[in-house]
Amino acid sequence: MGLNDIRLNSSVAASLYRNTLVEIDSKDAVQQPEPLVPVTETAWKHLGNNKKNILLVVDYSNVTYLPDEELNFLASILAACKLDLGDVAIVNRQHYLEHNYKNILDHFTSKTILLFGIDPVDFGLPMAFPQFQVQAFNNSTFLYSPVLEECRKDKLLKSKLWVSLQKIFGI
Repeated sequence: MGLNDIRLNSSVAASLYRNTLVEIDSKDAVQQPEPLVPVTETAWKHLGNNKKNILLVVDYSNVTYLPDEELNFLASILAACKLDLGDVAIVNRQHYLEHNYKNILDHFTSKTILLFGIDPVDFGLPMAFPQFQVQAFNNSTFLYSPVLEECRKDKLLKSKLWVSLQKIFGI
């Protein structure tokens, strides 16, 4: 592919040429486009330090990350896996519905992704797989689980989640 064959989508082109591109509505009128707000580190809301590139994706519409009871349950699960909140990034999918899975994984450089209550196809993955199946895809490991509330309250679901996490983290 030569330099003349590179195709840029409109948002990339606009961000590269933010001060030089103009929008023309008619032959006589020239307007500057509104400045774009770039997606920066601070624009991505997540809980944790992501030290081990482990992404936990939840889906709660009424809270920033997840309810306190589920956070406590998740912290206990992480402790059992010899991890803590510093090792992971918890992202509430409700804040990033416009982003596909590639954007999210690229930003967090995740190699292990746990989807709590988010169907893989709804997350944008090009495949479906059942709950608790450890799934390799695109140099990453995925796990799809029911929402944390269900796992916390149901012993069978909790044990299935634990078996899957043992496979992923080699416990």
